[in-house]
Amino acid sequence: MNGVQRPVIIAANWKMNTTPLDASLLANDIAAATEVAGVTRVICPPYVSLESVSRALADTEVEVGVQNVHAEPFGAFTGEISAPMVVMFATWSIVGHSERRRDQGEDDEMIGRKLLRCAESGLRPILCVGEQLEDRQAGRAEDTVRRQLERTLAEVRRVAEIVPDDLVVAYEPVWAIGTGLTARGSDASAMAQLIRHTLSGAGIPGGAAHVPVLYGGSVTSGSIDEFLAEPDIDGALVGGASLKVDEMAGIVARAGLTAAARGSGSRQG
Repeated sequence: MNGVQRPVIIAANWKMNTTPLDASLLANDIAAATEVAGVTRVICPPYVSLESVSRALADTEVEVGVQNVHAEPFGAFTGEISAPMVVMFATWSIVGHSERRRDQGEDDEMIGRKLLRCAESGLRPILCVGEQLEDRQAGRAEDTVRRQLERTLAEVRRVAEIVPDDLVVAYEPVWAIGTGLTARGSDASAMAQLIRHTLSGAGIPGGAAHVPVLYGGSVTSGSIDEFLAEPDIDGALVGGASLKVDEMAGIVARAGLTAAARGSGSRQG
């Protein structure tokens, strides 16, 4: 880590799962099972469960995030949710998740504007980038991720000339999500280095060495060790496994070992 101390972060993305009652109970159970020093814990429930999860976690150190925000603060966008609408309940936001790119057609420029909305509202963004299987097979994986970052940050600078200084990046090898295929720790580490190099070239405030990079490719308690053993990986964005208390307990416990080995503090947010 070249002397730079970054937080170790485990963020849970519950996707379209749980009702408000289910979510509050699950959040309580996960919070109680993951009290590990040095690990920043974030739970991102569905919008309808934000208030119940926020209340359930009020007396814990677990933070709350949203899975997405709109690219505009307000307007005639039926069915959408903006950053100012969620700041009472959340302090984090996932931005540009691969499923949003795939299913809602979000492009890098739109994602750049979402980063700006996060910055304006005080939400810490987890920006997701990653390549499809055909990109990796064709040798375009690095070019794809580099292009995503460059276009996203170019839009941020075009609109506001401000790049969020609390940015977190999640590397999602899309081909390893729910497919049975697996990425290697060395693959993720190489991509984390590329991500920081690209961010440095894009003018991230204070340089990119302080930017946490998470792994987000169907991580479980059984696979997390390989990724957290890499000095350039600072945690995980957890999907399906985040709905299981024992899985989250195992993942955060391993993250705690990483935090202790790196001498990380218990920085939150």
